[in-house]
Amino acid sequence: MPEVKVYNQEGQETGQITLADDIFNVPIKPYLIYEVVKWQLACRRAGTASTKTRGEVRGGGRKPWRQKGTGRARQGSIRAPHWVGGGVVFGPKPRSWAYSLPKKVRKQALKIALTSKLKSDRLRVVDDIKLDEIKTKKFVGIMKNLNLTKALIITPERNRELELASRNVPEFQVMPREGLNVYDILRYDYLVLLQNAIPKIEESLRS
Repeated sequence: MPEVKVYNQEGQETGQITLADDIFNVPIKPYLIYEVVKWQLACRRAGTASTKTRGEVRGGGRKPWRQKGTGRARQGSIRAPHWVGGGVVFGPKPRSWAYSLPKKVRKQALKIALTSKLKSDRLRVVDDIKLDEIKTKKFVGIMKNLNLTKALIITPERNRELELASRNVPEFQVMPREGLNVYDILRYDYLVLLQNAIPKIEESLRS
């Protein structure tokens, strides 16, 4: 079973913790990561792109000129697709890009992402992070103590004080363990787990 060092918010080593072998030490399968990231990004798409068909464009209620005798091609409406300002043929309409992905695949990909961070020495375990006041400067100071530059911080439950203190620093993101996902793990250089969040993560990935 892998063992990692535990640090306090001053950056001092306070001990070690043993991580579950079936979650933090699984075979790396890149194709699963790809499938889950593709699924996550598809689900996040707004799907609000919309164009107007010839029936929705304003105007064009009558023929622009009579059918015969003008020497020009016959036309039924100035809002036909080949006219400037006309409707769009087969253009996008609001839709959902989301699709389903098996729960087993999502969980396994999350285990692989956690394993990858651990094996690349990009996983940090911190006993706790507490702020005496909600200040960005205080938060940045703690990150400097831990020698972190761009990190995702996972807390046992929602920590509003920590979220407020970090929201003006784009290099860091704080989220509760329920929000832990493959895309955000890969998006940041480091993954920081508060010690109390680890048992909950392990429990949720086994259920």
